[in-house]
Amino acid sequence: MTTRAVHPTRAAQPQRQPQPQRQPQQPAPGPGAGRQILRAAALAATVPYLVLKTAWLAGSRIGIPDGSVLLDPEPFLIAANAVTVAMDACVILLALVLTRPWGIRVPAWLLTVPVFVATGLLSPIVIGFPGQLLILLLGFGEAPAAKAMREPFLDPWVFNVVYTGFAIQGLALAGLFVPYARERWGRRWQGVLGRGLPSSTGVVAAAAAAAGLAVAAVHAYWALGGTAGLGAERAALSSETAVVTAIHGACALAAGVGALLLARGGALRARWPLGLAWIGAGAALSWGTWMLVVSGGPQLDGGEGPPAAALLTYAGQMITGTLAGAVLTRFLISRREG
Repeated sequence: MTTRAVHPTRAAQPQRQPQPQRQPQQPAPGPGAGRQILRAAALAATVPYLVLKTAWLAGSRIGIPDGSVLLDPEPFLIAANAVTVAMDACVILLALVLTRPWGIRVPAWLLTVPVFVATGLLSPIVIGFPGQLLILLLGFGEAPAAKAMREPFLDPWVFNVVYTGFAIQGLALAGLFVPYARERWGRRWQGVLGRGLPSSTGVVAAAAAAAGLAVAAVHAYWALGGTAGLGAERAALSSETAVVTAIHGACALAAGVGALLLARGGALRARWPLGLAWIGAGAALSWGTWMLVVSGGPQLDGGEGPPAAALLTYAGQMITGTLAGAVLTRFLISRREG
């Protein structure tokens, strides 16, 4: 009886295991219907402003009446138009970042800084523009005779179209950013404030509150009819301008209060002080800086420029926003460290 020899290499060779089949990679889920609508609204709301500004840069006079200084713009105005076109175009980019899958990988600072500025610039318009329209509908606006005496600047429909677009942009971006922030940084702004910030941050918050209170007091005085510091050529603010002035004062006060609450800590829900500090600091810093920059350019009303009191108020807004923004940043860093 014989046996067949087994080849040693065959005997040692392990049996092949079946390879598992690779599952096809599922694409990241896109935004829901609500966020798609908000994105479309934000994109569409940029069109009127971008079209008008681009037309003016190209030499068009659409929306500009006869006798307006905009018919012969100086280099400062041309540069300002170019900058504001770029700023409004950033709304398109923000809407895409907040709704596309790749947007979640954008560095935090690269997203939060533009959103902070956009919040600051658009929030007073979202609140103030409907208030101005209501005043006009109720018949408390500026008299037609007073408007006719002023030097022409832009056709009235331009303001209505542009500021309606700004209001839609602000609401749409807010509706897109809140769910984005909840998904990416939810633990930082949910829950209670918790432990207070270091004493050095408390000093910064107290300075922000003091500056915000001073700015709010000046704006409230002007909004209620006060004339000191407005210049000799202006008796008082119109009703429409008084609404915006009051809102800027409220934003400066909100920035100071929000900074104090963040520095103090406690059992209060974090979202409320964060909202106050975010909106208030953004509005105070963005508008204070913008008004100071515009004050350094040519005066479109033919005057000598804002008086010293107005310039100090704009600087106070910028300082309030900067200090409150520093407290806000320190609070968010502490939440990340915790």
